Amino acid sequence: MGGFLDYSPGDSFLHSLNPLTKIFLSLMLCVSCFVTGNPIFCVMIILLNIAMASVAGISSRALAMLRTLIKFCAFLFFIQVFFIREGTILLSLPFNVYVTDKGFMFSLMMALRLIGATLPLALMLSITKMNDLSNVLVGRVGIPYKYAFSLTTAIRFIPVFTAEMAGIMEAQTARGVAFDTKNIFKKIGLIFPLCVPLLITSVRKIEGAAISAELRGFNCRKRESGYKSYPFRTADIGVSIFALILAAAGVFVPF
Repeated sequence: MGGFLDYSPGDSFLHSLNPLTKIFLSLMLCVSCFVTGNPIFCVMIILLNIAMASVAGISSRALAMLRTLIKFCAFLFFIQVFFIREGTILLSLPFNVYVTDKGFMFSLMMALRLIGATLPLALMLSITKMNDLSNVLVGRVGIPYKYAFSLTTAIRFIPVFTAEMAGIMEAQTARGVAFDTKNIFKKIGLIFPLCVPLLITSVRKIEGAAISAELRGFNCRKRESGYKSYPFRTADIGVSIFALILAAAGVFVPF
């Protein structure tokens, strides 16, 4: 199974949408999570993302990413919940540590919003070819090609750098370095030195990509250079309206 940011080919309804429609849908899903103060609504948006991932045939990827996000957000939740001391005390602990209703709700909404905003963006990237994304940004939106290319190239390199880091860690593990320690500070101390070889490898890859782009006439690319059109169909209009309704619902749903 590839990484969640790797493109997953398919012929689903979501795959067939215009790339701009996918971007708009993902952004509206993010907005709906941030404008609402209702945790149940955020959970519904998260479940909607899982359902869309299932339609696109990448439910296993979505669930794997959801589990990772839940672990990360649970860590943030337990840190944040003790820092907000306003409101009614729900739980009192030794050393003047306590949990308030406002602190609990704020931490819960922060975690749910982070999950609800990350999933749709990752879903959009996993069902959209980077070439299509850059072409539609240039042809439809009018963004200069060099900026669209920089954006999509940065996205392309995320799974590449992740794989490079995993390879470096495997090499160090073979030399006796124990990365599976439960001491978080020791683990950070072991991982931090690996950033140097990762940085060197990254610079080499970026230099190679830059030379390759230059040889292929990067500076000659214009808005009219695209050979593929991206028309808006009835399905795109319907999905865009649905996305707007979700964002509006986030504003008007009671707390």
